[in-house]
Amino acid sequence: MEALHALSPVIILLFVGVLAIAVTRPLRMSPIVGYLIAGMIIGVHGFGWIEADETTHLLAELGVVFLLFDIGMHFSLGHIWDARKDILGLGPLQIIFCTGAFALLALLLGLGADISIIIGTTLALSSTAVVAQILTDQKKQHCPVAVSATAVLIFQDICAIFLLILAHSMEDPNAEIGSVIGFAALKALAAFITAILIGRYLIGPLFTLIAKLKDNEIFTAVALLLVLTTATATGVLGLSLTLGAFLAGMIISETPYRHLIQTEINPFRGLLLGFFFISVGMALDTAVILAQWWKILYVAVLLMLIKIVLIYLAARILRVPKNNAFSMGILLAQGSEFAFVIFAMPALQTSLGSEKASILITAVAASMVLTPLAVAIGDKISEYQADKTWEEEKSQLQKTSKHETAVIILGMGDVGRQIADGLNNHAISYRGIEIDHNRFVEARQKGYLVGFGDATDLRLMNTIKFSQAKIAVVTFNNYQIAKELAPIVKARYPNLSLFISVTNRKEKEQFTALGMQAVIGQSFPHGLDIASKILGTYGIDDATVNDWMQRQQENELARNNTHSETLDQVKTL
Repeated sequence: MEALHALSPVIILLFVGVLAIAVTRPLRMSPIVGYLIAGMIIGVHGFGWIEADETTHLLAELGVVFLLFDIGMHFSLGHIWDARKDILGLGPLQIIFCTGAFALLALLLGLGADISIIIGTTLALSSTAVVAQILTDQKKQHCPVAVSATAVLIFQDICAIFLLILAHSMEDPNAEIGSVIGFAALKALAAFITAILIGRYLIGPLFTLIAKLKDNEIFTAVALLLVLTTATATGVLGLSLTLGAFLAGMIISETPYRHLIQTEINPFRGLLLGFFFISVGMALDTAVILAQWWKILYVAVLLMLIKIVLIYLAARILRVPKNNAFSMGILLAQGSEFAFVIFAMPALQTSLGSEKASILITAVAASMVLTPLAVAIGDKISEYQADKTWEEEKSQLQKTSKHETAVIILGMGDVGRQIADGLNNHAISYRGIEIDHNRFVEARQKGYLVGFGDATDLRLMNTIKFSQAKIAVVTFNNYQIAKELAPIVKARYPNLSLFISVTNRKEKEQFTALGMQAVIGQSFPHGLDIASKILGTYGIDDATVNDWMQRQQENELARNNTHSETLDQVKTL
């Protein structure tokens, strides 16, 4: 009977999770909304079918643990170096702006300085789980906006570790906050260095040995053992389980078996993450929501609006394009999972009062529920603004005598976006041109710098200043158009190198005869061959280019595995 009693919460969680997916998918709603509502229905504030006990708490915490583990697998040392501008620039600036604004509001409401800083920092954080789920649902994990947003989330998760330490120190009146945080920083640095060394000198050779056995189940078992052991180790050190999970992911990211392990672990992550959202819904007090719904909605909307404005401002200060800054603001506007932990601490409950704490917790949950809707509205606004923004950019380009675009990409389909990713990654400026309006809008929404128009129009060439570019790369293959335009372009812009992506040797010979540098596309994903050629032209060394290509291939493999039909069905459970 004890076993049955222990299993009943898991059975109920699985049942309502499946039901939530079955209801929300046909309505084109985010599964997160379904999970939260399901939790409210079955929790102690609803029908009371399940209580928040050690089992449900463990399952929920493991969901966030495996999420951070998955993110860690995408952030090897190379990835961190690639995203250094966002991790060390946008991340800190966003935290400073948002913490200052929310702390000031708390001070104006009469709260103490320490409490105000903790509340401000807590509300400055965003939900890694919500953002990751939305990016996965929309298949945007590797576009510029998603890459920057994920880097900011990683910085936030690191900040959250020290925030938890700071919040816990309030319960001990004799603790010196500065020394506590400093000691935690040293422990975190030691854990990071240890993780890198273990990955390179222990886990890598271990996985090579396991690979010889040709048994994927052993990979799964070792990966599970690694993430749980590392998470436990950081917990024992007084840090957080999520930091350990993130470090475990980084350990595996340094091995060539990342994509295989990610495929094996994804079902666990999706399942446990669903449990996490259901447990959040269980914690929401229905009585408080019904009595104070207008306050909760007001706080949630105010929270999101402030964060959208401040994240946009921080991004614009760092010269992020307007569309990208706006998209990131909406994507990161919700509250964080850590708010549920911090606002439930006795010291915070005493300072805030149970009613205010409940309103804050529920408002954070409401912001998570509202995020998919906000992102959908933001996409519509971006779509509406795309043409208007491009007209403004064209006008500005015509007035500007000095233009810094180094590469012009003609056609922003898969190949064009792959080239843009490579140029972005190595800080080389570019401008994309796309004649298909749907692709133009899609590329804009994903954060690519692209204009709308006919790439073969000589007037447009003059507008976007072909004369000041070093390279123009053609991603579509039309020999007749190239035959007519290539001589004119070469005569008008003698210093411009023309690249084109082709599919076979015969096409290469045809386009080479026109004075174009033709590159046969044989790589996976499409566009890597010509992207690497252009990077080499700009003096990027072969080792750096090869490392970037390998990461792109691993990301594509992971994305394809994640979105395969079988795994998608398992994840939605």
